[in-house]
Amino acid sequence: MEIGSEHKNDVKRAIRKEVRCRIRRLSADVKALAAEEIYRLVERTEAFARAHSIAFYAAMDDEVPTSSALLRWPAMGKHVVVPRVEGDVMRFYDYAPERMQTGAFGIAEPVGDSEYPAGAIDLIIVPARAFTLDGVRLGRGGGFYDKYMSLPEFRAYKIGVAFGCQIFEELVCDDHDILVDEVIASTIA
Repeated sequence: MEIGSEHKNDVKRAIRKEVRCRIRRLSADVKALAAEEIYRLVERTEAFARAHSIAFYAAMDDEVPTSSALLRWPAMGKHVVVPRVEGDVMRFYDYAPERMQTGAFGIAEPVGDSEYPAGAIDLIIVPARAFTLDGVRLGRGGGFYDKYMSLPEFRAYKIGVAFGCQIFEELVCDDHDILVDEVIASTIA
């Protein structure tokens, strides 16, 4: 049975609100422990081992923290790029801590004009509001990751990362929603 688009939007809004409440209940220490568990698991994947370039993100307060992995991965020889939102488009640029500033939506974004090509990214780590373990993702609603991952030249392996409280048995999915190849969630939170 096909669900109407207005009903889908209501369900998505309700899930986003529920997940926000769940994450708000997690302490900073629990989030940090969960992030370490998640990124250690990412580091054990074949996709990570093969990847030269990794598209990552600078976390907001209600996302899996990224600061420790942002430091560790370049030291492991990985080329890390992070997104910057420009209007309704998201592009990735080289990550350098000294070249980050607060940008769109209050998110830390890279400064610079040398966009990293989508076709050169080997692995992308994708945040979302919610995931299913088979790769369905519910983003924040802006469609930035869906648009980026549907670029014709984009070919990267996609890993979604989440706290355990962001995992659902099923989620509503639209035709334009891009699934991730793998979901890694914390068992801690």
